[in-house]
Amino acid sequence: GVTGVNMPELDGYQLTRRLRAEGVNVPIVGVTANAQTDETERCLQAGMDGYLAKPVSLAGLKQELLRIGGLR
Repeated sequence: GVTGVNMPELDGYQLTRRLRAEGVNVPIVGVTANAQTDETERCLQAGMDGYLAKPVSLAGLKQELLRIGGLR
């Protein structure tokens, strides 16, 4: 799945932690406008499999999904 990182009420970090705690093991990619280098680490620490900075192209999304094994 793909989740926005800075969503209101339940952000992408919280959503990912909750899904992982419930045993959900699907690939999760965070998407954010924050292109700072520490953002990748924050996403991975939350349990995400990858991270994309906006604006996201379809080619970029496809490449990331192929990298993490979420697209066949």
